[in-house]
Amino acid sequence: MIISPTGGPRAFVVGWPIAQSRSPLIHGHWLKVHGLAGSYERLAVPPEEIETFLSRLPTSGFVGGNVTVPHKEAAFRIASEKDEVAVAMGAVNTLWIDGGRICATNTDAHGFIANLDDRASGWDANPGVAVVLGAGGAARAVVWGLIRRGFTVRVVNRTLARAEELAARFAAGTTAHGFADLPGLLADASVLVNTTSLGMSGKGDLDIDLSPLRSDVLVTDIVYVPLVTPLLAAAEARGLRTVDGLGMLLHQAVGGFERWFGVRPTVTDALRALVLADIG
Repeated sequence: MIISPTGGPRAFVVGWPIAQSRSPLIHGHWLKVHGLAGSYERLAVPPEEIETFLSRLPTSGFVGGNVTVPHKEAAFRIASEKDEVAVAMGAVNTLWIDGGRICATNTDAHGFIANLDDRASGWDANPGVAVVLGAGGAARAVVWGLIRRGFTVRVVNRTLARAEELAARFAAGTTAHGFADLPGLLADASVLVNTTSLGMSGKGDLDIDLSPLRSDVLVTDIVYVPLVTPLLAAAEARGLRTVDGLGMLLHQAVGGFERWFGVRPTVTDALRALVLADIG
């Protein structure tokens, strides 16, 4: 294994663009907390070069790394070994080298579920219907995680065909719907999740009526800039339990750090405060 100038393993996050990634902040914090030598680097690689970059990983000197948009599906194709979660997602965000082979998983589902476990203990005590807004890559992870916890999932998307594609990928009672169906779906929901970019700074608001929701529903948003999205603010105004999306980012990083640096880190209030300060 080639080591970093600090004397430890080298890991990375790769994307295009990549300047906005807070992964180096997270992993750098854990390296410092645990007193570990090593480095975690931010790499900008354009789509036309990503397959070449990934194919050379076994001889690159890196022990592994994270993959973010738009490279998660390319990394899935390149990886020699993919675990159950990666295969279910059809995309990966975490790579490591084992015996010269590129191995891969997707930790987004773990990050989503671990965030809810951390911030809303007991949220899945009585699994029922979960309504998931959006049908993109993040929605795959959310749906998979919810199914594993025993929920029946209703995928709602403005383009029905994309919702149908996602529902067919997982089956297990997962169904696809357009936004016209949302009022009736919300009336039956025990969990509501936004996986779209609506509500994110600069992306427009997610304008839906939450009045059909029961008083015991959990509302969560994977967006974390702003931390309290318009959806979460509206849910809080109704007295509903809410969970913001920052914890998903933090918890999804745990598994990769453990593989690359040999220590399983924890998501603490100090880490959360550090990232919040960076968000501003």
